[in-house]
Amino acid sequence: MPRIGLFFGSNTGNTRKIAKMIKRRFPDNDDIADPLNVNKATPELVAGYSHLILGTPTLGEGAMPGLEADCQNPSWAEFLPQLAELDFTGKTVALYGLGDQEKYGDNFCDALGELYDFVVARGARVVGAWPTDGYEFMASKAEREGEFVGLVQDLDNQKMLLEARLEDWLKLIGPEFGLPL
Repeated sequence: MPRIGLFFGSNTGNTRKIAKMIKRRFPDNDDIADPLNVNKATPELVAGYSHLILGTPTLGEGAMPGLEADCQNPSWAEFLPQLAELDFTGKTVALYGLGDQEKYGDNFCDALGELYDFVVARGARVVGAWPTDGYEFMASKAEREGEFVGLVQDLDNQKMLLEARLEDWLKLIGPEFGLPL
């Protein structure tokens, strides 16, 4: 079994796209599992990894995927309660999140902050904090001490920065995950 689990929640496919980009960045690395939507995951599967890369969009006005009324697929909101008893002590976790800083600047990438709080409360060591420079937003649950708790992408307004930001973030977390730079 690979050491690194790569899980995402997605409604539009953008979070999945980034998960696939991460996997493609390391094509010959058997340490990284294939990306898996959390609606197909189990707590036992998550527990089996020593390292996790978790991705989530923030939907609407700060909602975690799965909580919005028109959600067609179960996502993080339904999966996290299944992980409530899982001990993340000894696990290294990197997070990435998507949001729209212009339309939802009052709760930009809030779901990322909620995911962070969840894994930290269960003992995870989170790596990959990301600078807030280059973003314009009013408030975010994903911001702690002037940094985001993980990589933040705004594909609505800054799509042209996707690849460069992802590459820089992978270089940042690479040593913590034993990934080649």
